[in-house]
Amino acid sequence: MPLGKKVRSSSASGRLETLHVPSILSELGSTGERTRQTSGLGCLGEKVTDDSSASRRVGVSEDRKEQPEWLVRELLKQNRRRHSVTLGDKAQIMRQQHQHSIDSTHSLKIDEKISLDNLQKLKLAFEEFETGGLGSIDAKNFGHIVTKCLGFPFTSNAQIQGLFKKIDYSGQGRISWGEFCTNMLQEYKEKEEAARRSKQVAFTLPATMKALCHGIPIINICSTHDGTIITVREDGAVCYWSPELKLQRTKHMFNDGPANRKSKWASDFTLMTEYNKLMIGTGDREIQLYELSTLEPYCQINTLDTVPLTLDYGYTGSDKCCILYGDTEGCVNIILVSSVADTLRLWNKLPKIENMPNIAIDNAVLFPSVTFVRWKVHQDWVTQAKYLPSFQAVISSSNEEASSLVIGCVLPLTDAEQQLSEIREACYEGKTKKVQLSWTPQLRASCDQTVFTIYKGVKTFDLCQKHSLLVTGGMDRLIRMWNPHFSGKPTGILKGHSAPIIYLCISSEDSQIFSVSIDSTVKIWDIQDQCCLFTADPKATGIHGDISACSYSPAMKSLYTAADCMAVLSLKIRPQLCSRLNVSHNEPIICCGYSEEFRQVVSCTEGSVVKVWDFDTGRQVFEFGGTHDLSAITCMTFDPKGRRLITGGREGCLKIWNFNNGQCLKTLKKDGECHEVCDCIFLKVHGNSYVMSVGQDRKIDIYSDIPEDPHHIQRPRPSWQDDLKNGHKGDILCVTHCPPSLLATSSYNGEIIVWNVVSGRIQTRFVSPLPDKHQNVKGLDTSVPSMIFLKNSKLQQFSSTTALLTSGAMGYINLWNVLSGGKFVSSFKASRFQQKITKLAKTDKDILYAADRIGYIYVYDTETFALDAEQKPPRAENFWRAHTSRVTGLQIVDNDQVVLTSSMDFTVRLWSAHGEFIGTFGQSESWSVHISSSWMHPAVPYEVLIDPLSMPDHEILKVKTCLSDVINPDKTEADMEELKSETHTELRLPPTSISGTDIEED
Repeated sequence: MPLGKKVRSSSASGRLETLHVPSILSELGSTGERTRQTSGLGCLGEKVTDDSSASRRVGVSEDRKEQPEWLVRELLKQNRRRHSVTLGDKAQIMRQQHQHSIDSTHSLKIDEKISLDNLQKLKLAFEEFETGGLGSIDAKNFGHIVTKCLGFPFTSNAQIQGLFKKIDYSGQGRISWGEFCTNMLQEYKEKEEAARRSKQVAFTLPATMKALCHGIPIINICSTHDGTIITVREDGAVCYWSPELKLQRTKHMFNDGPANRKSKWASDFTLMTEYNKLMIGTGDREIQLYELSTLEPYCQINTLDTVPLTLDYGYTGSDKCCILYGDTEGCVNIILVSSVADTLRLWNKLPKIENMPNIAIDNAVLFPSVTFVRWKVHQDWVTQAKYLPSFQAVISSSNEEASSLVIGCVLPLTDAEQQLSEIREACYEGKTKKVQLSWTPQLRASCDQTVFTIYKGVKTFDLCQKHSLLVTGGMDRLIRMWNPHFSGKPTGILKGHSAPIIYLCISSEDSQIFSVSIDSTVKIWDIQDQCCLFTADPKATGIHGDISACSYSPAMKSLYTAADCMAVLSLKIRPQLCSRLNVSHNEPIICCGYSEEFRQVVSCTEGSVVKVWDFDTGRQVFEFGGTHDLSAITCMTFDPKGRRLITGGREGCLKIWNFNNGQCLKTLKKDGECHEVCDCIFLKVHGNSYVMSVGQDRKIDIYSDIPEDPHHIQRPRPSWQDDLKNGHKGDILCVTHCPPSLLATSSYNGEIIVWNVVSGRIQTRFVSPLPDKHQNVKGLDTSVPSMIFLKNSKLQQFSSTTALLTSGAMGYINLWNVLSGGKFVSSFKASRFQQKITKLAKTDKDILYAADRIGYIYVYDTETFALDAEQKPPRAENFWRAHTSRVTGLQIVDNDQVVLTSSMDFTVRLWSAHGEFIGTFGQSESWSVHISSSWMHPAVPYEVLIDPLSMPDHEILKVKTCLSDVINPDKTEADMEELKSETHTELRLPPTSISGTDIEED
């Protein structure tokens, strides 16, 4: 049967007709409209109701209609295979789809579904408990109230209890109505702030300036496709600039006139890009054309009725164009030209006047290819005129209120069409020129134009077809937003300028409006929210003087202005990432962590942004920012219950958060000058809870954790006397705790101190040794950014079962016996590229994971660490490359056998314990941690794949192969030995994923 045939007949008495199904995977996906992967299915698609399994459900994506392939495969596994490929049991598939749609509603948070009526019912229910003398409500009664008052049919008890835990961040077991409302308000506030932050935009300040050595104003600014900026001065001087305002070329276009009259002055100019022409309007009632590349005179149209105050050009079709200008009489003059190239060539051959081929306007309109229309539109000077190809209309503005802005037809559409035809026929018949010259401006019929009446008129406007938006600005300092088809009332008014507005531009790609006022204030507005995103005043930009021209270049993302000097304001552009790359943040990630209580991952960035992710799907749950006054978050930890987040910042203070709604609960801060916090931990000593931090002040700060303390700002406890007298002499980088009483701190100069947290005394101290091969190397990095305690009874040669692992120089890891005077046991090279080990973590079974500065993860069995100096160093059981930059977060989630990592490369990723790539948090495809078919494995992150340090290593890859080698592939043994000797000394680059065979060979 032909492949494309869709209907086949059977020899049986019945007739079998089937649709063409290319694969069995499409069998399930081809029936009806699919929802995205759902949150209520386990591996086998059954409905999940218990708390532990509900947290592992497959995530929901509203932005796609089809199910991911991994979910389709899992659904196919539960179906019994048929002997023939058919459409399957439609009823069964419909039931599955219905189940998916029901479970997908579970993904909505309860507080996202609450209406005002629901809120009032909840308030009354809470008040009943308060009047009963309870004052607050426990988790069980909270579940009853929510179920009764809200009545959501598919809300599970796990969801309700999850909401209760988020509000009860201190774990007291009771919440009040005030706490419930605070949680909702705080969450909504942070969501609005996150939306605003996603639209953040700013100019690089101050502006890049270029001094102008003349006092003659620039009349206009235009840009070409290659980014070249063109300006024309009032005296006719044309300047070409680079995008960075480096002057490339200058030419004076006007020749000085006779002594008895002044030279020409330019009124406006525009570019005829399709024909490589520069068009200038002059005060002598001329329109002059010059070659754009050479600036040589081409031709001009003179003896216009009035001075062309504003010029515009539009390409209207194949070899057709529209030239229009507004004049001092309030008229809009339109010159329509067909066969443009031939017409311009004819005009170029005409007799010259002042070295310029010349044609009078009344002769120009006699050409069959030229149509001239003059509309009387305004009662005042035309301030701006534009041709709109998408609307096939002309828009013009003036300072007159009655007809401030008019959108009208290009050619007459009513009775005036006949009149224009008669005039054209009279001209063609060779009648006197008086017929054309005496032709008075035409008035459009009311149905041929839309008139906008605006207070104090319009000085500038712009129109965007994509957003169907017209914006106007003028003397009243307001920006009005209009639907261009309706002139009755503006759809929005943007207030903020304190001076008349002289320039407006709509950036359709970014959905933004750029505005400039006469006092040199520049603003950026968001179209959707109708709010100001950014303001730059003259002090910030450095622009001074009267602005005579402005132009925004979408290609360069820059605003160019001309006043006393030329200036360019460039937008701060986020780095453009490859479309194949998935990122979790838009900036480097400093730390990350996992909350077992909520099964959520929290990541913090250099820009003080915190994101909360669903561990089971990789989807973003929440986001809040500005946590440390926009300074970088340098470290983080959770309280023992995993309900509160503690962050340390570069500005020198700690903050405690309810990270589910972005509420700052406490600020932990020292008196006086504060230095950067480098690390923090949460610890318990004799039943009391403390937050401990270390940093650049070289001291250990200890804060008591008392959630019920009403004071928002909390000061540290008195410092240990040993810390004040004999503490670190360098910046403290890391702190780690070994229950019940041991604490270790490490510093930038390589010193490590072990403390007794009960007495506050130093138990032992030691300095990281240097590898034998690097004893005399100057400037070697001896800092200790990471440490970890080991308590393993299988560790031999130790007087106790406690050891300390620390990162050393040149990618080494050092092993210490803590309880025997700080005895150095041994060290081994962990990083194969001799890069600093930045993070250490271990599993419950004491399997060690080490991450280095270039993104590699190494796995070791700590039982092999019991060694003598003569024994061989431990070997990595596995290693892989997780990131292309420094690893800043490393945590093992033992219950799920996965590894969580974060890096300066903007990503947070999840891996299996064996290095299989599960996914990047924030990617479009969600995953299920316990369904391996949903993982990205065997794929690896794209940027890791293409990075040079990830390329596989083999001798044959280092040989330059030529044609003769291909023709004669045979090589002698001597040739191969020579090849091996050449490549032996080169750096070996391990592949992205390593097998056991590779390790043995290495």
